[in-house]
Amino acid sequence: MWAALVRNVDAAMITGNHSVANVEKAIVRAGTDLGWMMTKKSDKHIVGKLALRTHLAVIDITFDKNSYSIKYKDSTNLGYNGSSIHSNYNGWIQNLQKAIALQINIL
Repeated sequence: MWAALVRNVDAAMITGNHSVANVEKAIVRAGTDLGWMMTKKSDKHIVGKLALRTHLAVIDITFDKNSYSIKYKDSTNLGYNGSSIHSNYNGWIQNLQKAIALQINIL
């Protein structure tokens, strides 16, 4: 298993004039399209879960109309040790970030 520093996304900027509701829709659509289970926890807060084989990744996504952040929350069978994690996790987060940007651009 290859370990890498945990990738978080801190305040990724959202361009354009979008409502919070539309940003939420874009985030949920992006995650769902990639196999994430997206659960709204409160206004401006979504928890994403990705289960692949015996692996589970859980993330917190916070957002407003100007930016969003993706933070590691929990995992199973990904070798998380407080700062490092299986390198596949970072790829999943990078793919999610790209998908969110795409969905926001087509709003």
